[in-house]
Amino acid sequence: MLIVDSGGVSHLAERSTRALALIRSLRAAQLWPPVAPTVVLVESLQGHAGRDALTNRFLKTCMVETQVSEELARRAAELRRRAGQVSAVDAIVVALAEPGGTVLTGDQADMEALAAHARDVAVEAV
Repeated sequence: MLIVDSGGVSHLAERSTRALALIRSLRAAQLWPPVAPTVVLVESLQGHAGRDALTNRFLKTCMVETQVSEELARRAAELRRRAGQVSAVDAIVVALAEPGGTVLTGDQADMEALAAHARDVAVEAV
């Protein structure tokens, strides 16, 4: 499973040559579409239709995960405690990626701190 955090959404939504090349390679590897938890939308969107247009266009290519179960929330809390000063949203992203998922991120340090305590989660910077 491929998961995007808010940094991943922001970078991939910018429609740069680099972002488009990454999306093409992920599609070719059959790793597309990514999952975007709804909590990531809070960090990715500004609440303004014009400013959010590119992000919204990108999010239409994602599978938006609308459920944060109690079990997932508790696992995210545990990861957050172990990793130290990281955001709750990032902890949810990593918990959702367990086991065997990959997180596309713009914040590699925090995600790697969480992934160090997770079950088989890879982190890739975008």
